[in-house]
Amino acid sequence: MPIADSIVADATAWRRDFHQNPEILYDVHRTAGLVAERLREFGCDEVATGIGRTGVVGTVRGRRGPGRTVALRADMDALPIAERTNLPYASRTDGAMHACGHDGHTAMLLGAARALCESRDFAGTAVCVFQPAEEGGAGARAMIGDGLLTRFGVDEVYGMHSLPGLATGRFATRPGPIMAAADRFVIDIEGRGGHAALPHQTVDPVLVGSHIVTMAQGIVARNVDPLEAVVVSVTVFQAGSAQNAIPQTARLAGTIRTLTPAMRDHAEARLRAIAESVAAAHGARATFRNDRG
Repeated sequence: MPIADSIVADATAWRRDFHQNPEILYDVHRTAGLVAERLREFGCDEVATGIGRTGVVGTVRGRRGPGRTVALRADMDALPIAERTNLPYASRTDGAMHACGHDGHTAMLLGAARALCESRDFAGTAVCVFQPAEEGGAGARAMIGDGLLTRFGVDEVYGMHSLPGLATGRFATRPGPIMAAADRFVIDIEGRGGHAALPHQTVDPVLVGSHIVTMAQGIVARNVDPLEAVVVSVTVFQAGSAQNAIPQTARLAGTIRTLTPAMRDHAEARLRAIAESVAAAHGARATFRNDRG
């Protein structure tokens, strides 16, 4: 089913419009509204809104009769990042940017939906799923909880993600899992604050946090099979506000990325154990929280 040049041109325009008007998590009302409007214009057999709060689903039935029901999925939400690209279609919303390609994902799926509606040269049903809150808001879980898979009788789900560095017009895949689970963690460290000139009277949470960050790198290096894929990244280290005082508390945060449930559980358990034991060894206390989205 060849894609008409007009669809490519329209998809480019849609993508740039979404890029100029990014929305965060479930607050994607403008984006979802435009998606639903386009799907109706294309002639989808059904357009459902409000699935998982702000998700949109368009159904297209093929003209070759019954068959499998295949869902094609894209995400709609942007990130809370200020754009500094100076592109002519740069974000017009302060503190929000489509920095992860969801504007492109949404535009591509709209293009696919239009092509499917125009051709219908297939058996079965195509279900075009536009998901909110992919960036840490558990939007997929919300849509599934709203009956996405059962209501539309979905047999299979397929999605794509943009990959910077891959040549234009090329696609990449591999056997087995390819996109990692990204679990966010927070480690709160409680020490004993005091004057920087009297460190022996304190329990320094900055020192504790530094040891936790260093030891966390050993999870992948020494606790994971080299043939497995795990990434542990500490991306936030917050502590103190005065140069002459050792703070009472510190906070670490970041992500654990894994490709299998076993490694997901293992990496979390190791990081929790490291945080709690390192803190205890220094006379501090660490509280570990993990958001599996």
